[in-house]
Amino acid sequence: MNRDRLAVVLCLLCLVPLAGAGSAPAENAGAAFARFKSLTGNWEAKGPMGISRVHYEIVAGGSVVLERFTSDELPKGSDMITAYHLDGDRLVLTHYCMAGNQPRMRARDFDPATGIVQFDFAGAGNLAPPAAGHMHSAKFHFVDAAHFTTEWQFVENGKPKFTETAKYTRLH
Repeated sequence: MNRDRLAVVLCLLCLVPLAGAGSAPAENAGAAFARFKSLTGNWEAKGPMGISRVHYEIVAGGSVVLERFTSDELPKGSDMITAYHLDGDRLVLTHYCMAGNQPRMRARDFDPATGIVQFDFAGAGNLAPPAAGHMHSAKFHFVDAAHFTTEWQFVENGKPKFTETAKYTRLH
């Protein structure tokens, strides 16, 4: 019995270093969040499916960056919201999707030199069944003060179904 308990404790101790794996380090998470804060205002992307617009604002005493996404191609009332915030020493997002679910993602990496931050799936609300389609990852590239790009991957039945990319320009 004691040997079994020891085995369980050792297994759990082996997992402890993994608990924070896949997250942007604390100093980079803060830098990435600052980049999201710098997006405050209106942005537009023109692509093969029309014009997409995003509006960013800082809310909740500066602790959340709120994004509202609209597109000429979406039905009226289908705007999507994404909230970005720090959770301890990690940057996270929750995407309120027109698919009716709310994927949560965690920043795995942010390189201030390249301006690229990568988010990976960390769970979701209203995802039933688990194989239902949902946004599964997001990549942002902060090019300069007037431009950034996004790449959102949609997964269904455990496989990538499509990727949405956009190149945004700040509107004045």
